[in-house]
Amino acid sequence: MHNKALRDKVVESLASIFPIAAIILILGFTVTPLDTDVFVLFSVGVVLLIFGMGCFTLGADMSMLVIGEKIGSSMTKSRKIWLIALLSLVIGIIVTIAEPDLQILAGQVPAIAEKTVLGKWLLVLTVAAGVGVFLMIAMLRIVFHIRLSILLIVFYAAAFIISIFVSPSFWAVAFDSGGVTTGPMTVPFIMSLGVGVASLRAGKGGQDDSFGLVALSSVGPVIAVLVLGIVFRINHLEYPVDLATDTVTDMHGIAFLYLQGLWDQAREVAVAISPIVVFFLLFELFTRSFHKKQVLRIFIGFLYTFFGIVLFLTGASVGFKRVGMQIGEILGSTLGGWLLVPVGMLLGYFTVAAEPAVHVLNKQVERMSAGAITAKSMRRGLCAGVCISLGLAMLRIVTGINIMWILAPGYLIALAITFFTPPLFTGIAFDSGGVASGAMVSSFVLPLAIGACCALHGGSTAAVMTDAFGCVAFVALTPLISIQVLGIVYKYKTKRIKRDFLTVEEKILMYEVE
Repeated sequence: MHNKALRDKVVESLASIFPIAAIILILGFTVTPLDTDVFVLFSVGVVLLIFGMGCFTLGADMSMLVIGEKIGSSMTKSRKIWLIALLSLVIGIIVTIAEPDLQILAGQVPAIAEKTVLGKWLLVLTVAAGVGVFLMIAMLRIVFHIRLSILLIVFYAAAFIISIFVSPSFWAVAFDSGGVTTGPMTVPFIMSLGVGVASLRAGKGGQDDSFGLVALSSVGPVIAVLVLGIVFRINHLEYPVDLATDTVTDMHGIAFLYLQGLWDQAREVAVAISPIVVFFLLFELFTRSFHKKQVLRIFIGFLYTFFGIVLFLTGASVGFKRVGMQIGEILGSTLGGWLLVPVGMLLGYFTVAAEPAVHVLNKQVERMSAGAITAKSMRRGLCAGVCISLGLAMLRIVTGINIMWILAPGYLIALAITFFTPPLFTGIAFDSGGVASGAMVSSFVLPLAIGACCALHGGSTAAVMTDAFGCVAFVALTPLISIQVLGIVYKYKTKRIKRDFLTVEEKILMYEVE
């Protein structure tokens, strides 16, 4: 049974990853010729990504989604507000510390690591605290029936106000932290919590509240990191760029890089997933919510999840990171860098389809809407949004536009649309923003932006922090608008169908009277 399910998942991941792999190969043979070692590393990375995504999505179905829904419904059944608040805070912290994408980002901001003896864990713990507090707020929102759009307006307004007191070189890192927080480990767990809690509420309100936890969990880290910048007075961040990455000349060198990558990722993912496993064991010990067969199935799901994430992140970091840096460097040196914009848009359209967490979101949306919002329409909306966002990100690298000139109007538009789109789509849209900015963006798109920025600005480390960083923030922004526009279209079509139906009904009644 598992073999067939795994085969189906691998086929799905192949369909998702093949387009972006094909685009990179075409670029490698035409506009941006790739070195032989980079090409081989990339090819192996593609294979690891395909099998990694297949294993991960199967594992998430078997473990993370099941546990999250059960914990969410159990918390709500208790009717104890303090217990819901405490467990939400703890869950938010442990799943965030478990997020591999956050570890990657923290390691790329040494200016923060040097501030205290905690090193990079200062940023990790700050972001984790932000997620924990805001996940608690998100869960209490469902319990007390508070409209999501009101909280989003208040907290995003607070984030932009706080940013006035922070160094501009820190803005991109702060907004990027909100995107990387909601990755392959965090999204399945947090989303299923919302589904579990909302399932106990009858009617349309319960369906609307199924989404929104990821949305609030994404704004929490932004505010927390901005406050961190104020407390430690962080200024003039620099990025330790070295485009001359280690080269390999034979298959032994390539095998060594991948074995080292697998070992490093296995250690990080083991540390990442262990708190969730321990939390599940404690939950099962006190509640006895699952049968023995279910517990065994969940542990098999954990294994699939572990191996899937290890393979995926190894392929992304070893293969895709290097090819991203090289393509970015070449594009940045060609035609003044203007080729970056169309290439970035093309890559953006297909990159989001290769994100593991996106598959979880699309499936959850289709399920909770009873098929009214299909995974296909969600994928198209996300692809269109990320296409625009990466075009804007590359345009900013070429022109040096201040990141706030795009983020501030973008969020203003997204928040304004919340008054016109159905509440369900508001939750889905703001969840989509966090989900779209995952491992593929941080491991491929960000290195591409760094390579391009260094080529355009002569290796300026300060320019990398202000111009290259921010890609994740842009990817998290545009789906908020594109998915809500999809909601307005859906609302209009639904009204038209109802109107047409009533018109036919009236004609039948008139005919019967005659």
